[in-house]
Amino acid sequence: MGAGGGVTRVSVAVLGLGEMGGALAGTLLDGGHPTTVWNRTAGKGDELVAKGARRVDGVRDAVAAGQVVVVNVKGNSVARGLLEAAGDALRGRVVVNLTDGTSSEVREVAAVVAEHGGEYLHGQIMTIAPGVGHPDATVFYSGSADVHERHREVLGLLSGQAPLVSEDPGVAVLYGMAVHGTMWGLLNGFLHAAAALSDAGVEVGRFLEEAKSPLASLSAFLPSIAEEVDRGRFATPYGALRHHLPSIEDLARESRERGIDDELPEYSRALVAAAVERGHGDDSYSRLVEHFRKA
Repeated sequence: MGAGGGVTRVSVAVLGLGEMGGALAGTLLDGGHPTTVWNRTAGKGDELVAKGARRVDGVRDAVAAGQVVVVNVKGNSVARGLLEAAGDALRGRVVVNLTDGTSSEVREVAAVVAEHGGEYLHGQIMTIAPGVGHPDATVFYSGSADVHERHREVLGLLSGQAPLVSEDPGVAVLYGMAVHGTMWGLLNGFLHAAAALSDAGVEVGRFLEEAKSPLASLSAFLPSIAEEVDRGRFATPYGALRHHLPSIEDLARESRERGIDDELPEYSRALVAAAVERGHGDDSYSRLVEHFRKA
């Protein structure tokens, strides 16, 4: 509590004032946290300063000013370099790194922070900049469970959903990649279908309206697929791979006949056909995870 009985907000520093970094800093500032900002190139942050943020010229100065240091820059090699430059200013500080990258890069950044006496939490933002702070927004976190617990209020300002998914700092980015990979697969499949429908003069919106039930049932399969992958058991009394093959072949042939790119269905056909040839024709579609696991 503050001297006047109010809540004392932890001080924060934000490194990186791009579109996302600026949104993060603005949200923290609006939440009542004393906020120090830094950006590699000059000329950013005027609006934040006008709202009460303190702008500094050096990374060490910024880190020294914040009990919680939020990092959002272009790539974890940049983040690592900045934190290495901060050096012993990191001692006793909490670093919440919200920079995109790979899981191995994240672990390297976490190691730098630990080496200099700081605590580390990685966050994978699952929204665009205008969504920062929205109750439906999600940021996956991994790393220090103690940091996640102590700074729930700060993290809760940035997104309505802020789960800690692992104490391994690299796992949060894997969660983000899994969501995006699923999204891109769905979007590519839908756009291929949309090309075939529109080529035949069928309105795609009409298709969505009249195919609501089978489309809605697609997501219902994911939990069972996840269970099969986790258990490593792919035999199923329903949805056997061999039953998928004729439909995929039909889609590939239809695509070629219409002059539509057939690479996506042909890719799926090749995966299924190879699994069937290896004797997995009675297994579920989840068996194909073995293909993607190959180096």
